Amino acid sequence: MRHFFEELKVLQGKLLEMSAFVEVAIQRSIAAVLQKDSNAAAEVLRNEARINQIEIEIDDYAVKLLALQQPMATDLRFIVAALKINTDLERMGDLAVNISERAKSLLEQPMIKPMIDMGHIAGLVQSMVRKSLDAFVTRDSELARSVLASDDAVDNLRTANYHELVSFMEKDPHNIKAALDLLAISRNLERIADHSTNIAEDVLFLVKGVDVRHHAEARG
Repeated sequence: MRHFFEELKVLQGKLLEMSAFVEVAIQRSIAAVLQKDSNAAAEVLRNEARINQIEIEIDDYAVKLLALQQPMATDLRFIVAALKINTDLERMGDLAVNISERAKSLLEQPMIKPMIDMGHIAGLVQSMVRKSLDAFVTRDSELARSVLASDDAVDNLRTANYHELVSFMEKDPHNIKAALDLLAISRNLERIADHSTNIAEDVLFLVKGVDVRHHAEARG
């Protein structure tokens, strides 16, 4: 039994390693956009392969535990949650790559006003990522619920940003290329927020044994 407990700790350690890489990737991709930092964008692209490799390692390790240990109750929920969180983290890493690629395109274009709103969206998304991961580490269901509450705010900001960028394109065709890149970036940020929400839901499943997906009334 002690050996199994140690294996669960190894699995959590691998997830924490994965989350650290992904969180840095998101931070650096945002820096690449807001600060026009080509080095930050290049760093995200370099680290993509490592994130993909850790995802495979976690999947293999978790499946081995399921097959060999046949866990029950809380331990089973932890392994299932780990598999789902692993998938969300890998996809968040992919989205950081997408943002970095758009950031490289923006390097060749003048900065336009909606970049200010982009910083607001990015800040809220980064907060959701950090809280969802902290909630997993500490098994904090209230912190997880706070992530769910932030999701609508990100959606509303993204919608407002969309309308503003469309207006910029209509007023001046010279803004079209930069505005399209920023639209893609805001969409990728929204999707990162969605994956953070997924992680928060998995934390609630892990801690409380409840499934709150698709049931907004159960989130409160």
